[in-house]
Amino acid sequence: MSNIQLFKYFESIDDPHQQGKVVHKLFDIIFLAVSAVVSGCQGWEEIEDFGHDRLDWLRKYVLLEQGIPRHDTIARVMSRIDMTQFQDSFSSWMKACSKLTQGGVVAIDGKRLKGSFNQSDRRDALYMISAFACENGVVLAQCPVDKKSNEIKALPELLELLEIKGCLVTIDAMGCQKSIAKKIVGKEADYLLAVKANHKRLLSQIEDVLLPEVARQASDGLLFNEADYQKNREEFRCCAVSHNVSGLSETIHWEGVKTVGVIVSYRKEKGKLSNELCYRYYISSANLTAEELARGARQHWQIENGLHWRLDVGFKEDECRIRREGAAPVFAGLRHIAFNQLKAEKS
Repeated sequence: MSNIQLFKYFESIDDPHQQGKVVHKLFDIIFLAVSAVVSGCQGWEEIEDFGHDRLDWLRKYVLLEQGIPRHDTIARVMSRIDMTQFQDSFSSWMKACSKLTQGGVVAIDGKRLKGSFNQSDRRDALYMISAFACENGVVLAQCPVDKKSNEIKALPELLELLEIKGCLVTIDAMGCQKSIAKKIVGKEADYLLAVKANHKRLLSQIEDVLLPEVARQASDGLLFNEADYQKNREEFRCCAVSHNVSGLSETIHWEGVKTVGVIVSYRKEKGKLSNELCYRYYISSANLTAEELARGARQHWQIENGLHWRLDVGFKEDECRIRREGAAPVFAGLRHIAFNQLKAEKS
């Protein structure tokens, strides 16, 4: 996407400069920072060095009339950008350039930026939740979690940024909340939520329905089965679903629930079979087959492999020590812009 298209969606961000003292335009700094992050820069000084090295190239796209700003100027300006405006601009940009597939999976998950802690308290590292379009392989939106809050309170804010009509939204157990389910259905999408012990009664009822169903379908040869083969490890999974949710009293509190399901898995490592069976339970507002539920649950983990792992390995996100004022979430957003730009590059 060209700088003109980027400018179209990021020009609404208020310039934090004191008017009358503006030497370097805000978008020039944003474009410089994004270009530098795409090229692997990790901090403000590296961004300044990149600018000096690539000034002629940068001036093909932005004016940079006063040359490259100093690293402390870049840091000061970027740290004062309003994150709410940045989130709105980012999500508007992605709505324009990434069309979601009908029925496509949008995975939502959080990631701690391990290097963003303050020296006085190593436990206060920033936590970001992101929405990831699994078919497109791009970040749709992101939202920082307030240090005095948790992901549950940030999720509605993230969902508000998204246009997800017709999609299947997957969230792990932390997002298995009645209010979140209602919000997703209100956006004309469906949810697939992992159910764990944070909803004991619901989990118990789903177990009572599905465990006999697993045994029955296994004996009749009706279970959906799949396997993954990797070096020294094999994983086998089977999935069963039930659409008879009227007998589950707890489901009346969940907006539009139509399917409950279970995935049973076991592993064989180095030829030795694990004695442990892993049971994962789900609730969904979509009328899913066992195969569809298994596929949705499997695609959810693309946010780990396709986004979080690449941010750590390719962009070295966990090593980044940027943390002043509001700089950490903005720099995380720059990495997401860079990630999406690289994903879109086909040359």
